[in-house]
Amino acid sequence: MLEGCKTAQERWGGVHKLIDGWLNSRQELIVLFCNLSASKPLSAEQPLGPGIQRFCQSMMDYCSAGHFEIYEQLINEAKEYDDGGLELASTLVPKLDELTGRCVDFNDTYDQHCTFEELAQLPKDLSAIGEILEERFELEDQLIERLHTIHRELVTG
Repeated sequence: MLEGCKTAQERWGGVHKLIDGWLNSRQELIVLFCNLSASKPLSAEQPLGPGIQRFCQSMMDYCSAGHFEIYEQLINEAKEYDDGGLELASTLVPKLDELTGRCVDFNDTYDQHCTFEELAQLPKDLSAIGEILEERFELEDQLIERLHTIHRELVTG
């Protein structure tokens, strides 16, 4: 997509917009997580199913965008600048892959119809997925900081 651009600004300016959109998706995911965490699992007034499904869909969209759009662009940028960013990516991306697998496991359990026993585990599982997402966000922030923010300053400076 960005291969044909002539200057670094042309090439990597679009990545900045892509990352901004992705970080907005992260914020929406956090809001959905907080709303779901604050809900009462067995409340008749507010069914939990739609909230879980929205959260799961948002989480899977966010994870997919990271793996199939953002990480790829950040790695391409690291290759272009060849300043050690590839080593960081080779360390962090496998960890992110593992965390994605755990997000997929949560999704597989809760995205469709849950059993009563699974629903009883939801508070514990939400706490665990919250910790997974927090770790994921920290690793992603390291990637963005090292593989893009520094380069953006070089491009615009």
